[in-house]
Amino acid sequence: MSKDDTAAMVDALTKRFTDEGRLIEAGWQAMRVLVIPSTASSMQLSEMRKAFFAGAQHLFASLAGVVGEGDDELSADDMRRVELIGDELDKFVEELRAEVRRS
Repeated sequence: MSKDDTAAMVDALTKRFTDEGRLIEAGWQAMRVLVIPSTASSMQLSEMRKAFFAGAQHLFASLAGVVGEGDDELSADDMRRVELIGDELDKFVEELRAEVRRS
């Protein structure tokens, strides 16, 4: 499968799952297709899926608890926290891309 075919498949999967209210599952499936070797065992896939969802749940709960506590609008501190989270995730994506390029 070409890189373009894979990207198109991931985009279609993401759209379908998001429309079904399964955004986290879409992210997991995209990661599975793009990053995880096809030789991964079912046990490894199961544990990785749990870790992926645990990370998503942690982020969601943290945002819900930290951002906009009792307010309808984001404060400057809230925006700074969101930006810091974005920066942290951007660094992770770059690490992952570098790892994929090396393999």
